[in-house]
Amino acid sequence: MAKLTIKKNLSDADMFVGHKEVITFENSPVEEEAAKPVKPVAKKQQPDFHSSFFTPELQEKVGKGLLEIKMQLFKEGIVDFDIKVNREGTKLILSAIPVKPAKTDRQPK
Repeated sequence: MAKLTIKKNLSDADMFVGHKEVITFENSPVEEEAAKPVKPVAKKQQPDFHSSFFTPELQEKVGKGLLEIKMQLFKEGIVDFDIKVNREGTKLILSAIPVKPAKTDRQPK
């Protein structure tokens, strides 16, 4: 076997003088372009049956009302709550119900 000597204090450019890289599957730029994921064609989404009644204007009104309720409950010290939906005739009633803390067998320290 031939003894190789490594020269010290060479720059990166000096170390690669005369070296030609062999193109393989690991470093081929053509394959990298082909390997990029193809974006699927977006299908036209059909409007959801339930959201067809919920126009953007109505969403904004309901969102503002829910935000006001959330702020009022926060001022009262209620942070966790659920929204209960009831229907009475032609009225739809949204009620904020506080979530009861889960009971545990541990005693407070």
